[in-house]
Amino acid sequence: MQVLTLCISTTMVLILLGLVVLSVLTARNVSDYVRENLTVTVLLGDSVTAREGNVLCKELRKRHYVRKATYVSKEQALKEQTEAMGTDPTEFLDANPFVASIELQVLADYANGDSLRLIARTLKRNRALVSDVSYQEDLTDRVNHNLRQVSLVLLVLAVLLIIICYALISNSVRLSMYSRRFAIHTMKLVGAPWSFIRKPFLKRALNIGLVSSLLACGILGGVVWCLYKYQPGVEEVLTWREMAVTGVAVLASGFLIMLLCSLLSVNKFLRMTAGEVYKI
Repeated sequence: MQVLTLCISTTMVLILLGLVVLSVLTARNVSDYVRENLTVTVLLGDSVTAREGNVLCKELRKRHYVRKATYVSKEQALKEQTEAMGTDPTEFLDANPFVASIELQVLADYANGDSLRLIARTLKRNRALVSDVSYQEDLTDRVNHNLRQVSLVLLVLAVLLIIICYALISNSVRLSMYSRRFAIHTMKLVGAPWSFIRKPFLKRALNIGLVSSLLACGILGGVVWCLYKYQPGVEEVLTWREMAVTGVAVLASGFLIMLLCSLLSVNKFLRMTAGEVYKI
């Protein structure tokens, strides 16, 4: 019964630890995903033809900081704005008020205020084709600031949870050892070496760590499967690498924490005298 209780409590703690580790690992991917979906709009001159716009778009795709470039013609822009506004501007303006543009998504490393300002200045030098470059600078800075704050909070939370995990598992192991203190003392009295006394306890700890880790990995795998099934697009931020690292971290934590807690607890009772054992 004690082994079952210890196994369940350890599994629950490892699940919480695995969730936090998974969150910390995916924070970088989430950050990159959000920043790479910020749009830089390159407005083309009114006299620029569709052919010139497509040529410029292909050229921009080759630049090292561009992740994706999409050419938007005047007609497509008019159609999109008509659907968004619910009315056709050409009905009262007698002309298409929109110009062709190229929508850029830059790589995450360049999705910050300084890099975007430099990119905008570089693009504006092509005055024959580019009339203006616009992007939401305040939004970009706010997104980067918020993502840094979230990453810091997750990191602190992970450290605190590791400490809490150790404390909870250590208390559970200590209670389990407490019920066996007389057996430990009896083996000492008959002259059994400490290594011999430790062996069954450490072996049990490793077995509990293995079972708890596998159960925790299985439950976490079920959570990830549900996310993949019911949350489209999650595969872009939660890849097999994050899942593999989380699995290894849970397995290693289960083994190391159980082994360390058991070793410290059994050594505590081994150092006790007969009076101390009966006193507690």
